[in-house]
Amino acid sequence: MRTVLGIGNPGHHYTANRHNVGFLILDYYAFKKKIEFSPSKGEYFQASGSIGEIKFLLIKPTTYVNRSGIAAKVLFDNHSMEPEDLLVICDDTNLNIGTLRVRLTGGDGGHKGLASIIYNLNSNYFPRIRIGVGQSVDKSSLADFVLSDFDENEIRKLQPTFENTILLIEEFITGGSKAMLDLNSKLILENKDNTNNL
Repeated sequence: MRTVLGIGNPGHHYTANRHNVGFLILDYYAFKKKIEFSPSKGEYFQASGSIGEIKFLLIKPTTYVNRSGIAAKVLFDNHSMEPEDLLVICDDTNLNIGTLRVRLTGGDGGHKGLASIIYNLNSNYFPRIRIGVGQSVDKSSLADFVLSDFDENEIRKLQPTFENTILLIEEFITGGSKAMLDLNSKLILENKDNTNNL
């Protein structure tokens, strides 16, 4: 079953944090699909849905960002899955706010949540969508930066990104990671065309 895991921290006081953009996107998608998250037998909340006859899972770990891989391992133990069936969505402080970056495999790029998943699954062959959350001017305060909330202007900038991310999620669910990557290339070209026509 194709599954989308958002990286974030559980708890209401973390909800609007930059580090929680993975959770925010899954909450938004669950709202649009009219499905709800509920506790699972593992270290995560899950919501199940379908597109046509294709079923999918949305996963929000309860293990905090740095231990996201524990939830991923339990998920794999509970379901018959291959790494390429798991799409991970996380924040990226090296990208401008709202920038999307899609990869089918790769390292953790310094993201401790991704590092935990790679370690616990013993594989980096899973697709991931990185969402730019802005860049901290002071690298020494990066931890404070990712735990800070988005302001209203940033939330407005993220709206088109959320919509495009949902398109990519649905393409992943129905067509797999390669189809998602192809759609992302198309969206990038469309965005360039729109910019050139301004």
